[in-house]
Amino acid sequence: MSLDELGEYGMERMDADEIAQFLATQKTGVLGLPSEDGPYLLPITYGYDGESRLFFTFVLGASSRKETLSDRADGASFLVFRVDSPFVWESVLLSGGIGPLPESERDVALAELTDAWRPEVFEQADLSRGTRIYAFEIEARSGVKHASVPPGFGA
Repeated sequence: MSLDELGEYGMERMDADEIAQFLATQKTGVLGLPSEDGPYLLPITYGYDGESRLFFTFVLGASSRKETLSDRADGASFLVFRVDSPFVWESVLLSGGIGPLPESERDVALAELTDAWRPEVFEQADLSRGTRIYAFEIEARSGVKHASVPPGFGA
């Protein structure tokens, strides 16, 4: 079914302001990077500059697949979603470019990443391994939401 057809059941497109607000209030999503075996998907926390960039902190080891794939990617996708119930949920899909953030912009990114949730294991790993901040430049965005019981439900 198309989004227009699903509108009959309460699904709506999000406008630019709703998408920006949603990105600002969420802190986790799924990064999709191109790979030989199909998309490489990884859950990750982010900071958002309120306009056109997301920031990710990569904990690096001797070999990091996400670093390698990010460095050679022509494009990437990022999905942010929240599900409160079967009838109340939101989803935003972003596409754009990804790459290491220049050192000169690190302070801006760190300010946005301050409130980003991170698993404790990654906090511990930061102490013993290197980290690098990557920027995701948003080129396209779309969002959908549903916040009502569909017609005929429970009737």
